[in-house]
Amino acid sequence: MAVETELKFSVAARNLKSLAGWRIPGGKMGERSDSDLVSTYFDTGKHKLRRHGLTLRVRQNGRTNIQTVKAANGAQLGRGEWEAEIKDDAPDLRGADGTPLEPLASRKLRRKLKPVFKTSVHRTTVPVRTRKSEIELAIDRGRIVAGHRASPIEEFELELKSGRLADLFRVARAIERRSGAELDLRSKSDRGYGLAQGREEQVVFAEPIELEAGMTASEAFRVIARATVRHFSGNADAVRNLDSEGVHQMRVGLRRLRAAISLFSKVLPRSRTGAVKRELKWLTGELAPAREIDVFIREQVEPITLDRELSRGGKAIKDEFGEKRAHAFARAKRAVSSERFRRLLVDTLEWIELKPSEANGQADVPIEKFAADVLRRRTRKTRKEGVQLDRLSPRARHKLRIRIKKIRYAVDFFEGLFPARRERKRLARLSRHLKNIQDALGALNDFVAHRKMALAAALQAPRENRRARALAAGVMVGREDKSVRPLMKTALKEARRLQVM
Repeated sequence: MAVETELKFSVAARNLKSLAGWRIPGGKMGERSDSDLVSTYFDTGKHKLRRHGLTLRVRQNGRTNIQTVKAANGAQLGRGEWEAEIKDDAPDLRGADGTPLEPLASRKLRRKLKPVFKTSVHRTTVPVRTRKSEIELAIDRGRIVAGHRASPIEEFELELKSGRLADLFRVARAIERRSGAELDLRSKSDRGYGLAQGREEQVVFAEPIELEAGMTASEAFRVIARATVRHFSGNADAVRNLDSEGVHQMRVGLRRLRAAISLFSKVLPRSRTGAVKRELKWLTGELAPAREIDVFIREQVEPITLDRELSRGGKAIKDEFGEKRAHAFARAKRAVSSERFRRLLVDTLEWIELKPSEANGQADVPIEKFAADVLRRRTRKTRKEGVQLDRLSPRARHKLRIRIKKIRYAVDFFEGLFPARRERKRLARLSRHLKNIQDALGALNDFVAHRKMALAAALQAPRENRRARALAAGVMVGREDKSVRPLMKTALKEARRLQVM
C-alpha cells in the first residue's frame, strides 16, 4: 500500500496555464512531462463502495490500464492507495487482493459494478526539489462527466514524495499567494459522486467521526479536526451561491472545530493555536449576521405577513430586513472569497498536521481515558450550573448553552469509543437531555436577538407605516414572551436529569 500525502487546490483557469513555468522560491524545478489520462470510476447502483469509504478506478494512460483502490483514512493526511495493472478497461477484482476492497469482492459485487462517472484530464507534472524534500506538482485541466452532467477540472496537486511535511506546506503557501488558489479537500471522486447525484455544489453536512481504540488523544484530535475542516470548507461554494443552509452548515463546521479545540485544550500546544482560534472566530463572525437575520425573517416575520390584520406592518418589516439579509449574505460571500479565507484554510490544516515541537503530557493519553474524563468533568459542571438556570442572566444562559453544545459535540466525536450496550444507552440518554436543554436555551437566546430587531423595526420606522410596523413588532415580541416560561421549565427539568458519565 502507498499513502498519498498531498494537497489539492482549485484555481482559476487563467492562472493554471502558466503555473508549470513559475519559479518557486527556494525550489528547483525539474523537467516537465505531459500526459492525457482518462479514468472511469465504478460502483454499484446504490454506491456500496462509496458507503464503505472506498473508490475503485480504472485509468487509461496510453495502452496501459491501471486499476486503483483508494480508501479514505481519517487518521492521517492523504489516503491509502493500491494499484494493479489489468488487461481491460473494466475492473478485475482479482487485483483487489490485499486491499480493503477484498472483503467486499464477491461475485454479486462483480455483477453490480458499473461506471458512475468519468474524468478526462490533461496532466502536466513537474518535480520540485526544495531543501531536502521531493515534491511533485501535478496540474490538471479537463472535466468530470456523469451521464448528461459535466463539470470542469481546474486544479493542481502537490504530493510529498519524500522529505518534510513543513516543506510541502511552504511550497503550497508560495503558490497559493501567487495564483489565488484555494485549498480544496474534496477529491475528484467526491466531486464525481456529487455530480452523478446532481448535487456537486450543494450543501455539505458533517461526516461521521471514526476514532479507533488505542489512539492517543493527539491522534484523535487530528481525525476530528480534519473532518470539521472538510465540513466547513466544503460549504464555501454554497456560501458564495448565497445558500442559507450552506451558511448554516459552514457555521456548524466552524463551531465543531472550535469545540474540538476547547475539548482538547490540554493536548494542544499554545504556539499558533491562539492565532488559529482568532481566524476561526473571525470567519464565524462574518457569517453570523446572515444566519441571524435569515432565521428572524423565516421564523418571526413571515408568519406575521400571513395575518390579515398584521400583514401591512409585517411586509414592511420583511422588506427592511430582506435588504439587510441581502447585505449580510454579500458580506459572508466576500469573506469566503477573500485572501484571508484562503490563508485560513492552509494555516489551519498545517497547524493540524504538523506535530508540535513542545512536549505536552496529555497528548499521549489513550483516547478512551481522555474522552471519559472530558465527558465526566464537563457534564458534572454543566449539571451544577443547569439546576440554577432560572437565576441566570441572559448572558450567563448563553454561555451555558455554548458549554452544553460542546458536550453534545463531544458525544458525537467520542461515541464510537464506547461500544458496550450500557455505555451507548447512557450516551444516548445524555445526548437527548443535552439537546432538549440546548433547544430551549437556543430559543430563549433567539428571543433576545429577535426582540432587539423587532423593536428596532418599530422605533426606526418611517412615518407612513410606523403604527402598522409597531403593531406587528409588538405581536412578535408578545408571542415570544409567552413562550419563555414553558421553555425555561423544560430546560430546568432536563438539566436535573443530567447524569455524570
